Amino acid sequence: MNIPIKERGLWLAPLITVLVLWEFVAGYVIRDSLILPRFSSVIYSIYVLKGVLIPDILVSLLHFGIGLTLAFCAAIPMAIAMGWFENVFKAIDPLIEIVRPIPPLAWIPVAILWIGLNHYAAGFIIFIGAFFPILIDSYTGFRNVPKVLVETGKVLGCTGDKKLIRYVAFPYALPSIATGTRVGMGVGWMCVVAAEMFGVSNSGLGYRLFQKFYYLHQMDYVIAYMLVLGLTALCIDRLFRYLVEDRMFKWKRGIVK
Repeated sequence: MNIPIKERGLWLAPLITVLVLWEFVAGYVIRDSLILPRFSSVIYSIYVLKGVLIPDILVSLLHFGIGLTLAFCAAIPMAIAMGWFENVFKAIDPLIEIVRPIPPLAWIPVAILWIGLNHYAAGFIIFIGAFFPILIDSYTGFRNVPKVLVETGKVLGCTGDKKLIRYVAFPYALPSIATGTRVGMGVGWMCVVAAEMFGVSNSGLGYRLFQKFYYLHQMDYVIAYMLVLGLTALCIDRLFRYLVEDRMFKWKRGIVK
């Protein structure tokens, strides 16, 4: 798909401006690579680190995939039960609201004790971070199903909760599920870095950034990995938006085309 020149300029111009300012300020104002390395130095660092960068990205994506898959598989059935059955909501909601405010990083000692230093421990931290946004947005979608749709479904033959959930509530809640998943993905990616930085894993982008480069005061390497983290998250988000918002929910676009 070809991007129009005008649209391309809307995001290229600010980006180029920021990069030029970065290079100028780092080289001629701050002039201390320990505080802020030049953009050119950071790009060169990415080239130097290419041998370890790709494996670290793959390991972090593995952690992210484990945690997000577990969060999605656990949150959706619970969201259906909480959103459709009022008694289930009243029973579970207080427990959710007690556990939800606990920061994912607070679970790191628990993950290490329960699981050890491995990929699944890191996945557990991502699971904690991604689970609650997916759950809350999803059960909100189920709870907000208009009564008129439910009554119409009954008239058309959807008798019983199972059919109503499958043919009425679930399709209506899909946009809310997608929104929760996107938010959960963002929180989960931040948890990937935090979990790896604080020792849940002995590999990955966060581990390399904090345990290797930061302690050696290699700030050009640190900034390089920070850029890679941001770019990786951007690619994940854009892929999700393309597949879900632009393809699955093309019919649901508002005034913004």
